[in-house]
Parts: sequence; structure tokens; C-alpha cells
Amino acid sequence: MLNPRATNEDLTAKARIRNAAMDLFAQYGESRVSLRAVAAEAGVTLGLVQHHFKTKAGLREAVDQLVSEYFYQAVHSVPNTGTPAEVAGARDEAVREMLRENPAVVNYIRRAVLEPEPARLKFLERQVELVRSEVVALREAGLASTSRRESTQVVAVLVRQFGELLLAPMIDSVWQMVTDEPDTAKPRLTVTVEE
Repeated sequence: MLNPRATNEDLTAKARIRNAAMDLFAQYGESRVSLRAVAAEAGVTLGLVQHHFKTKAGLREAVDQLVSEYFYQAVHSVPNTGTPAEVAGARDEAVREMLRENPAVVNYIRRAVLEPEPARLKFLERQVELVRSEVVALREAGLASTSRRESTQVVAVLVRQFGELLLAPMIDSVWQMVTDEPDTAKPRLTVTVEE
């Protein structure tokens, strides 16, 4: 899978600033991070941050776009071959793998979804639109049911992909409390949608 973040050696100053912002927002939350802190983390001046992104809102928009690109790349790394269940399962696994490899993305999403503020709704709206466009494409390709409502499919995908991500810390803690065998496979979240 293509890494939307690339490596620091390959990046422009603008991309380094965006990446530093994602790391800091993921770790501390956007409200606790100043543009000056982002500049310091990226190794650039505050003026350069303001030149490229104008405001913190502009910087947040760039980070939201980067995180959406991670999901887009993960989903599109899976060919549309096989049964609908196989394609859906492979896409979910590609997203899980991307999240395992990118802890800053995980933490950023947790903060964006669990610390709601009006400006954060844009991130969720972007993810909904990404999933909706994928559902439509799969339905048109005959790889997703057309007998289920499109809205139900969108919600099911988001819950499958974000549900496990958001509940993982709680599941890990509970698993440690209730099992005497920490090396055994822990339970996974599953979604069942009733029509």
C-alpha cells in the first residue's frame, strides 16, 4: 500500500508540517496544540506554518484529508474480486492492517470522534462520504447487496471499521481483567445489522 504520509526525506515543508500536526493532534488533542508547537515539531518557522495553512483550522483540514487518504489507500489496495463477503472482509482487514501500522492515525481518529466539537464533524462527514462512494461503487459492480438500504450499509461499514478501533482500549483492559491466559486471542467486535 502506498503510504500517504511518505517519509521525512521525501517531503516538502508543507507535508512535514501536516505530519507533525497529525502526530501532535493525535497525542495531545488539537485544542492543546499551538501552531508554534507544530512549527517546532516540524523544524520550521511559525511564519511558514501560517503561510501554508493560514490557521489551525486550515491545518486541521489538511490532517483530516491525510487521514482520509490513509483509508482510501487501504480500501483501494484490495481488488474487487471474489464474493461480496470476501471483498468486504478483505477491505476491513486492509483497514485494520493500516491502523496497526499507523498508531498516530488511530489516536487522531479516536480524538476526532470521541472529543466532538463542531469543527470535528467535517472529519466524520468526510469519512461518511468516502464510505458512501465505496458502497455505491460496490453496489454498481455487483459486489454489495442492492436489497439492503445504502444508508444501512454505510453505517455497518463505519461501525465495523471504527467500532473496533474506538473500543480496542476497553476490550484490551477487560480482557486482561477476565483472562488467566493473556496470550490467547482476545474477542473481536462484530456488527450485526437487522433490517
